[in-house]
Amino acid sequence: MSERARVNTITDHGCFGCGEQNPIGLRLAFFRDRDAVEAEFTPRPEHEGYAGLVHGGIISALLDEAMSWAVIADGRLAVTAQMSLSFRRPVEVGMPLRVRGWVVGERGRIVEAQGELVDSDGAVLAEASGTFVRVSQAQQRAWEERYLRRG
Repeated sequence: MSERARVNTITDHGCFGCGEQNPIGLRLAFFRDRDAVEAEFTPRPEHEGYAGLVHGGIISALLDEAMSWAVIADGRLAVTAQMSLSFRRPVEVGMPLRVRGWVVGERGRIVEAQGELVDSDGAVLAEASGTFVRVSQAQQRAWEERYLRRG
C-alpha cells in the first residue's frame, strides 16, 4: 500500500482517527485508491465491546474518518454534519481490516460521501453514508496554521 500517495501527511496532532500524537488513537494512514481513499487497521483488545468483538463506536470512527479524508483529499477541510451506519457482520478483535471512503456528490459547501469496512477477503462488515460541510476559508487558514506549523 505504501507505493500509493498518502493523503493524510500531517500526523503530528492529537486526532483520534489519524493523529500520531494521540496515545489511544487509531493512527490511520490513508492512501489514494483511484477515486477513493483507504487505510488498513487491525483492532486491538482495547477496541473491544462484547467479548472478542470490536465496539460499534470504533467501527463508526473508522468509517467517519475514511469518508472525511475522501472529502478533504482535494485540500479543502470539512467536518461531519450527519452520518448513517449499517453493521453487516461482526467485526472481531485482531481481524485485519480495510476501510474505504469516497465522494458521491457535492452541492456548494455540502459534500456527500460513502464508506465501507471490509475484511481481508473483501466481505463488507459495515457501510456508511455521510454529509460533510466544508469549513470557511477563515477556519481553513486557522487549521492550516495550527497543523502545518513546524518548529
